[in-house]
Amino acid sequence: MSSKGLELQERDLEILKLVYRFRFCLGRHIRVLSGFSGARASDRRLKLLVEAGYLERKKLLYGVPYLYMLPHKGRMLLGVNKRADTLRLERITHDVFVLDNVIYFIHKTGIALFDIITEKELHTKDGFGNRRHYPDFVINTKDGRIAVEIEIALKSKERLEQNIRTNYLDYDFQYWILGVNPKLNALIKGFMNEYSNLRAIRLDEVVKYVDDLK
Repeated sequence: MSSKGLELQERDLEILKLVYRFRFCLGRHIRVLSGFSGARASDRRLKLLVEAGYLERKKLLYGVPYLYMLPHKGRMLLGVNKRADTLRLERITHDVFVLDNVIYFIHKTGIALFDIITEKELHTKDGFGNRRHYPDFVINTKDGRIAVEIEIALKSKERLEQNIRTNYLDYDFQYWILGVNPKLNALIKGFMNEYSNLRAIRLDEVVKYVDDLK
């Protein structure tokens, strides 16, 4: 399969599927999750995919590197919906951390990428008319299902507990990845005494671990 002189490889299709599953990826996420040997090889391949029209590369938010997204041609190749995903600017930083955490859990626990179900996939399966809460992603393991929540903005205590209670009922374990907000962290710590499957991980620990993989 080729386009404009580009011979598509199986890994190219996996890259497009990865970007579709998470709505966008940074180059470093694609490099690690697609198994490239280094940044140079990854960047070269991504450049070819952009030039051939299978990926698009955009700078949308100051301080965040270029985002790789799936344009019409890439979506048609995968046979998925014709309309592009709508990216909310206020969620981009959060969604970058989601991908960092995917890498973290894959490398720390030995799970595979196909063991992960994204929030987008959960909503698609349920129907987008149903706007119930879902975790940022779910991990299927031999020991049970794990809900992972990346929480960097303070929510009300009531809303937090509602989400924690839902995860408590629906999943075997739930991990909350927390930033530096002391009030939020204190709330989650308090809930850990009430919900036995709740664990907390510091976001800076995740980011450092992923940065060290470079």
